[in-house]
Amino acid sequence: MLIPHQKFMQRCLDLALKGVGNVAPNPMVGAVLVYKDKIIGEGYHEIYGQAHAEVNCINSVAEAEQHLISDSTLYVSLEPCSHFGKTPPCTNLILANKIPRVVIGSMDPFKEVNGKGIAMLRQNGVEVIGPVLEDEANWLNRRFILFHKKKRPNIILKWAESADGWIGRKDAEISISNSFTQKLVHRWRMEEAAILVGTQTALTDNPRLDNRYFPGPSPIRMVIDRKGTLLKQSNLLSDGKPTIVFNEKVSKQEGAVQYVQLPQANSWVDAILDFAYQQQIQSILVEGGASLLQSFLDADCWDEIRVIKSADAIKLTSDVGVKAPVLKGLLPDSIESVGNNSVLYFKRKDL
Repeated sequence: MLIPHQKFMQRCLDLALKGVGNVAPNPMVGAVLVYKDKIIGEGYHEIYGQAHAEVNCINSVAEAEQHLISDSTLYVSLEPCSHFGKTPPCTNLILANKIPRVVIGSMDPFKEVNGKGIAMLRQNGVEVIGPVLEDEANWLNRRFILFHKKKRPNIILKWAESADGWIGRKDAEISISNSFTQKLVHRWRMEEAAILVGTQTALTDNPRLDNRYFPGPSPIRMVIDRKGTLLKQSNLLSDGKPTIVFNEKVSKQEGAVQYVQLPQANSWVDAILDFAYQQQIQSILVEGGASLLQSFLDADCWDEIRVIKSADAIKLTSDVGVKAPVLKGLLPDSIESVGNNSVLYFKRKDL
């Protein structure tokens, strides 16, 4: 059974998750206002650039209970901001409403906050308690936290493989995942800022790389095309949706397609990560192919790996088939059964 602080913080985390896909590059944040163990207000950060969780929480308090605000405890899943951004500081709002006690889930690593919000509240007589459910709060905002701590996006490697270890064919697209895991993949796309594939995947599969099966936005599409071999009529270059093409030749804009020239000599993994950091892209879902996935594995650059494993073998040979990456010595943290597919989840231990 959860103690009161944990119970109300869990409610904050549940609320915060409602902002997934809509608040980046801001973190997902939820807040509840509690008077004598009763929630009198709650809210979450709903859309980037609009009101923060604390504002929506306080504004939700019924008029008949607004006199209780100054005797209540505010629970918030992330340290309140103390700087002017697209909205005023939430610390100012807390002080203006004379809220005497604030319980936080985790610290905000953003350099404009990073302890300053807590310090400001304490300097003005507010009791600050926490962190509470810190691991859960950090995991919820792992993209945001890693981005500000490590100065790079959160990297998720994803692929589907057959029971006998094939990821695809060299000459044609094949389907390994079932309809349920296909929808799950589109939910993953909705949750991440960008999606990346290599040249061969773009040529063979002609993917759209958007989110069609789950409510929410689509990620920024990225493709590696070193030599400019993608056909202009391919979906990624012709459908009018924003696409970033990493190549060796040119930097230019053609309609919705942005060509970004990367250095030939340096690691393309590092160059892509640096580009994403500069563009405030906090997470990248790497969907293949095998060579691109292996390059991230070889560089030890990943934070999560998600492998959809089919129960069916497809019995290819090496002249036509592409083998799935090999995860040496790694064991999944969890396994989810989805029809005849299993989803294996791997997490870095230093997140």
